[in-house]
Amino acid sequence: MAVVAIVSAYNEAPTVGDVVRVLKSSTYLQEVIVVSDGSSDQTAQVARDAGATVYELPENRGKGTAMLYGVHHTDAEIILFVDADLLGFKTEHVEQLVLPVLSGSRVMNVGLRDRGIFFSRFQSILPLISGERAMKRQVIEGIPPEFLQRFMVETAINYFCQSRHLPFGTVFLKGLTIRRKYEKVGWKQGMVQYIRMASQILTAMLTVRIARLFNRF
Repeated sequence: MAVVAIVSAYNEAPTVGDVVRVLKSSTYLQEVIVVSDGSSDQTAQVARDAGATVYELPENRGKGTAMLYGVHHTDAEIILFVDADLLGFKTEHVEQLVLPVLSGSRVMNVGLRDRGIFFSRFQSILPLISGERAMKRQVIEGIPPEFLQRFMVETAINYFCQSRHLPFGTVFLKGLTIRRKYEKVGWKQGMVQYIRMASQILTAMLTVRIARLFNRF
């Protein structure tokens, strides 16, 4: 059963190369696709030099659109989505994410990042918004594209599995963190982005549930 990794990336030149190299070294993956979502830095070239198949969108269209673009360019039965700003990413993380889906025990497996001894304990009660997730392609293909926009995408995928009683779960990825928004754009703009993200997630949680009531999801 073919497994392909898809990385959506927007101005992630400092980290995307290392992410791609880890993915390329995994024996579980047949291909690594990077979708540069309107990046204005060297994201596309860095990813290409690291060995990825790279597609470049002319303008920033949002994470969900980039993910779907990658899906449409592969016929793999299992998709591993990975964010481009990871730190501490290792091949064993790939194995932890992919194996439960390959075995058929789960249709989706979501990675929980390492937030330290204290904060990691609370992840189970927080919204499941991690970008590291392996899934059968019919999961994302079963969701109307309008619910896969920007930061709505993870919430929509979660609710799709939950509302249809599909088996999914999580796995703790020890040592895996990300390059924070404030490290990329500064504290002020980073806070604005965090607030915008939180707002979109809350809106998404409500939107998909209302859509489900009217058989639109």
